[in-house]
Amino acid sequence: MHKTRIISGGIGFILLVAVILAGSMAFTAAITLLSLIGMFEFYNAVSKGGYKPVRIIGYISCLVIFIVGLQAGENNLSFLFNIEYITFGLFAMICILFSYVVFTENKVNINDISLTFFGIFYVVFLFSFVVLTRNMEAGQYYIWLVFIGAFATDTFAYIFGNLIGKTKILPVISPKKSLEGSIGGIVGCVLLMLIYGLIIDSMGWVKDSVALYHFIVIGILCGVISQIGDWAASAIKRYIGVKDYGRIMPGHGGVLDRFDSILFVAPVIYFYFSFFIR
Repeated sequence: MHKTRIISGGIGFILLVAVILAGSMAFTAAITLLSLIGMFEFYNAVSKGGYKPVRIIGYISCLVIFIVGLQAGENNLSFLFNIEYITFGLFAMICILFSYVVFTENKVNINDISLTFFGIFYVVFLFSFVVLTRNMEAGQYYIWLVFIGAFATDTFAYIFGNLIGKTKILPVISPKKSLEGSIGGIVGCVLLMLIYGLIIDSMGWVKDSVALYHFIVIGILCGVISQIGDWAASAIKRYIGVKDYGRIMPGHGGVLDRFDSILFVAPVIYFYFSFFIR
């Protein structure tokens, strides 16, 4: 099992590097595809709980991520981000979803359309910040902070939890999680963030250098929020009664199993740079 996990993780990392280096549009296309798969996994999972989300609306909403990517490219679509267009889109979605309730005579009910909405915000909305971060100035370098924030926290929490973990913090949602592992995950995240910040600064990859204390703060924030994302995914799966969202990555599960922390870390990186650095 561990060998399979390591091999699939290595392959996934190679693909990740290739996609990031391929350019913003290739990256946007990849994230859009991942969001489609993630939406499919989420709707499949809640369907096992007896719910009937309106899948087609969720799948179409994934195109928003592609539009976000185009907005930063040559085909500027910034007019679509006007508040009137956004609110109109939300209004149209509400009308369509409630039409399902009315015209199917409650075969699709309020719980179903609520989960349809929740899936869109959980998967599409949060995934869009991965693309937004990649499209920032020097985003090809800062996007790595998203993956460092998620993977470093997960890895160090696992190591510290196995070595010294004794105090259970979420026995109902995630019985194996410990306070010691959680703190270790934050410390490890800060350490790797700081190392990456030193590398960026020494290599001169970005035009305007970022003070190193920012990477310490980002590490703390990501170390905390990353674990919230992990626990949130576990809470959903435990409520529905499934072990994994999917099996696309042997040893890791589905897209939402592997990207659960990334979905929460990406907005942290994007907003931190937007508010405090850019």
